[in-house]
Amino acid sequence: MIKSKFSIKDLENLSGIKAHTIRIWEKRYGLLSPDRTDTNIRNYDLESLQKILNISYLRNVGIKISAIADLTKEEIDSQVRSYAERNNKNDHAIQELKLAMVNFDQQMFQRVYKSSLDEFGFSGVFYNLFVPFLEELGYLWQSKTINLAHEHFISHLIKQKLLINLELLQYQRPHDQEEVYILFLPENEMHDLGLLFLNYELLKRGCNTIYLGASMMLESLPFFKNKEAKPTYITYITVQPTEKQLPSFLKQFDRKVANGDDVELWVLGQLAQKIKEKDLKHNQKVFKGISEVIERIPDLIKA
Repeated sequence: MIKSKFSIKDLENLSGIKAHTIRIWEKRYGLLSPDRTDTNIRNYDLESLQKILNISYLRNVGIKISAIADLTKEEIDSQVRSYAERNNKNDHAIQELKLAMVNFDQQMFQRVYKSSLDEFGFSGVFYNLFVPFLEELGYLWQSKTINLAHEHFISHLIKQKLLINLELLQYQRPHDQEEVYILFLPENEMHDLGLLFLNYELLKRGCNTIYLGASMMLESLPFFKNKEAKPTYITYITVQPTEKQLPSFLKQFDRKVANGDDVELWVLGQLAQKIKEKDLKHNQKVFKGISEVIERIPDLIKA
């Protein structure tokens, strides 16, 4: 069901403008006219959400709220388009992705994606648009501004684009046959967008990868050590294993997969940043992000 009513807290979470500030602007400038329940609770429609997102964008480019208040809705829309054409295109595109997600609007998503793709290429779209959007998506989910249906809808559309671009690379023969990167998610971990994009970036650079995907049991991974190529294992931790379980996960990898051999485990993801240095084995490394992994690849290929 499309979400058509929003609380003032929803507007705050989606726009970044504090609820207190929105109330002041309503009273002082009449910027929004929410419906009110019998108990005087504000309810906003989709048009109000779009307007506050546009106001937030104009404020971020330096326009004072008093000047924005003098504009009609059509003039606000026109100003946003004008500034977006000149600069801050990513900020505007992220705002549009939020609207597409909230309204389950596939056509809007496709328009935003196509426009960004034409300008930045696929890697640029992912780094400049999808990564910051997905970071905000996590916050919106935690604050209950969106529900599981919104998250699945937009994540599926992003995943479609990843898979299309991945397929184009998978016909190429890897330049480096000696190194192989085994990409997997730990058991019960299902958030695969980051790992998929890392696979794309590795393939684009001519690396030899084997993508295993979500919820892999460690017991299945030693198989790849028996092949001629030297494996490097890469995993991406978003929700599983939990922070408390991370030391145990690293120990189990060392025991069940490495088992005395000098194979490396590279770990990325939001939860991976919680790993303490003392819990890492000599052949286990935490990376801050995909770009840090990519910086290391050329040296490995030359070695």
